[in-house]
Amino acid sequence: MPTTEFEPLAADGGPPVRGTFLPFGLPLIGEEEKREALAAIESGWLTTGPRTQQFAEDLRAYVGARHAIPLNSCTGALHLSLAALGVGPGDEVVTSPLTFCSTANVILHLGAKVVFADVDRETYNIDPAAVEAALTPRTKVILPVHFAGHPCDMDALHALARPRGIKVVEDAAHAISAEYRGRRIGGLSDATCFSFYPTKNMTTGEGGAVTTNDDALAERVRVLALHGMSKDAWKRYTHAGSWYYEVVVPGYKYNLTDPAAALGIHQLRRLDGFTTTRERYSRALDDAFAGHPALITPAVRDGIRHARHLYPLLLRPEQLSVDRGQFIEALKAENIGATVNFIPVHLHPYYRERLGFEAGQFPNAEWVYEREISLPVYPRMTPSDVQEVARAVLKICHWKRRTS
Repeated sequence: MPTTEFEPLAADGGPPVRGTFLPFGLPLIGEEEKREALAAIESGWLTTGPRTQQFAEDLRAYVGARHAIPLNSCTGALHLSLAALGVGPGDEVVTSPLTFCSTANVILHLGAKVVFADVDRETYNIDPAAVEAALTPRTKVILPVHFAGHPCDMDALHALARPRGIKVVEDAAHAISAEYRGRRIGGLSDATCFSFYPTKNMTTGEGGAVTTNDDALAERVRVLALHGMSKDAWKRYTHAGSWYYEVVVPGYKYNLTDPAAALGIHQLRRLDGFTTTRERYSRALDDAFAGHPALITPAVRDGIRHARHLYPLLLRPEQLSVDRGQFIEALKAENIGATVNFIPVHLHPYYRERLGFEAGQFPNAEWVYEREISLPVYPRMTPSDVQEVARAVLKICHWKRRTS
């Protein structure tokens, strides 16, 4: 854009790019979802029931796995996957520091040790070389995180894990619809964990799921998800069920409800269209920012389909006279919502003060964090919304460029 097109920044008294605020993320809920949710409520099934079972079958088929277990969150999915694999005291789980805290928290809930391995600076995913250096005889699970929806290098991670008898559990909270070498994320590893939170590529309100090809693991996750009650305990209130059940293990309460699953049934049917829109909007931002000296656009490696859950734009601080926090505030003044994904887990007080992690231990994760801004790219946006996002970023870069 020619520099003469940029009016003064809204933060400096100029007119904002938008007249109303564009939130960072909003779900796109259609009439089918609303009708299905109402039908679920009117049916009397307000907890786990037939619609949850239908959603499980639809999700299983979509990702190409033998089993899908819908749950109330991705956090629950991660917790149950590790628990079902027997992770406990004395074990180590290797994961990325550049993730939401729940990825690491669930490891601690089970009494195991969190071991971080640094990310690469291109995809912001866990670096297989760093994983290899972090492995010990106590490593039980490698837990890669598909940051922003870009799949990790799963071939390299499986090559590290399988000869050593280490399990692989994927944190695919960002990656529903992503593909790795022609296969959808969800059927590649011992278990894969998805999120259906409102900001994700599809939603059940609150929700998540575990997918797996391991029959025994799937059955253990199902039992652990509902108090440790014996198989198909949810059916005890149906004509085909029985009042009798047994608690075979002290389980948890992570089941998904039918009204939530009702949303998921139709969101899943629309998911490929949602992802196509996200791809189109992301390409539009790539084009707008291409070659700009202050901006680094997200990389997409060969052989994958990026789910485009996030658009993680990196700033080059040496090119700007404002820091990342000030840049986000300037975007807010232009009526554009943005956020940061993520504060590296090892920098949070609990992990520093109680577990001994320090700043500087994972320099690539910190390098990404110090520069990253997540911009909105969701299907409820319009093409003009996307142009306004790009214009706001370029406007700030124009007025806040560093001069010699």
